[in-house]
Amino acid sequence: MPNIETGLKDMMSIEGALGAAVVDYGSGMALGTLSATSSLDLNVAAAGNTEVVRAKMRTMDQLGINETLEDILITLSNQYHVIRPLTDRKGQGLFLYLALDRSRSNLALARHRLKGIEEALEV
Repeated sequence: MPNIETGLKDMMSIEGALGAAVVDYGSGMALGTLSATSSLDLNVAAAGNTEVVRAKMRTMDQLGINETLEDILITLSNQYHVIRPLTDRKGQGLFLYLALDRSRSNLALARHRLKGIEEALEV
């Protein structure tokens, strides 16, 4: 079973990956990060995306939506940012964060690979 470090390496092996993090959305702190660029501060991204996850969870709760949040996609002009909350009980309260270069990535394939990494991850 892959641990956080292996999971991050697997995330960075996805075509077009710019940066990856495993984040605790209780604290907003990254438990681990890997980056292919110095222009992406993954600790800032972890804290900021924690707010996105919390807001979505709160909204789903207020709307009475009793479903599993699979992922959140943020599309920028040159990048995709994919946030995937861990659904396993051991991983509850954590999410995977992956930043991708739009010109070098296949979003459908990246989401599929991220799902597999999430399912195999041991935290």
